[in-house]
Amino acid sequence: MELKLLNREELTKLYQTEMIFDFPRSELKPLLGMLRLVDMGRYEPLLVVEDGQPVGYAMMWLAQNEKGALLEYLGVLRGKRNGGRGTKILTLLKRRYSHLFGEVESQDSPDPAENELRCRRVGFYLRSGFRVLDYECALFGVHFNCIYCGPETDDGKVQAMHRDVYASYFSPGHMERFIQLPLAPEEVIHPAPEWVEER
Repeated sequence: MELKLLNREELTKLYQTEMIFDFPRSELKPLLGMLRLVDMGRYEPLLVVEDGQPVGYAMMWLAQNEKGALLEYLGVLRGKRNGGRGTKILTLLKRRYSHLFGEVESQDSPDPAENELRCRRVGFYLRSGFRVLDYECALFGVHFNCIYCGPETDDGKVQAMHRDVYASYFSPGHMERFIQLPLAPEEVIHPAPEWVEER
């Protein structure tokens, strides 16, 4: 299994044929935003290939220092799931990036079945060497727990690296309106219809 860096055209095709079906609209960054970040050298859209065939993908938003990355989206292609490939993909990513941080939906859905699914997602990352951080966030109205895998033991330093990914891209006004990182205890989550890109 190996990682292949996608070009703009390949990313566009993957987005339109896989990602729009794998993630709810409220959590999916617009393709335009991904392409902008690719052009800035801040985004690595990775295809996972096994025995010459695509089996999954990982969208990595690079930290400014390029020592770490936000695991923004991780997916195993339809028809290739439930074979342990997700865990193998994370192993490849841990070798590639010294600091890996990410977000998983908080278990606060009114639907018990949805909460159970979210709990399983957290468990998947914990089994792969991640830990849940001592802060949470809300991005465009969606509440997340924050996770990390790497050598840093100070959650505050991880939080600063995590926040910088967004702050180095969005304006202060956009950050204030849509990116609540960290989310303070009892803080009201700002509603948003979906991910909103600046023009």
